[in-house]
Amino acid sequence: MRERWGAVGALTGALFAVNVAARLVIRFGFEGDDGAADRVSLVMFVVIGLVLAAVAFRWGRDRPVSHWAGDLAVAVVLALALTVFVAPLLVGENPFGGGAGLFFAQIWLYLAAAGAGVLVGYLILTALGRDHRSQQLKRYAQLKAAKPRRVVRR
Repeated sequence: MRERWGAVGALTGALFAVNVAARLVIRFGFEGDDGAADRVSLVMFVVIGLVLAAVAFRWGRDRPVSHWAGDLAVAVVLALALTVFVAPLLVGENPFGGGAGLFFAQIWLYLAAAGAGVLVGYLILTALGRDHRSQQLKRYAQLKAAKPRRVVRR
């Protein structure tokens, strides 16, 4: 159980760190340049999607979707809450300073990047036949093929 929540906490921390790093780059490197800030934000969302794709790929190999999807969802929701409420404070901004539109846009974009990343990671895993279910079916087929046929005598 400790391993499970440790992994969720580490993933939450990594996702939060990506956001804080992007905010610091925008703050100190591109102050006042909205175009550059948008590009850095786009890179941040791509990195978040890639991290979640890698995690979905890794966790999907060993466990069924029902076991790792909840863990991933908890990590994303916690990271999202930290990103929206705490990260702006770390760089000296107000979480609600940009208005309701920007606040909710952050939430929707974060969830879209996270969902796309998980989906891409799991679809690649499934297409390669390396997901937990495919491996179970492969082992079952090998087990059934390895048993000798029972001869029926008349």
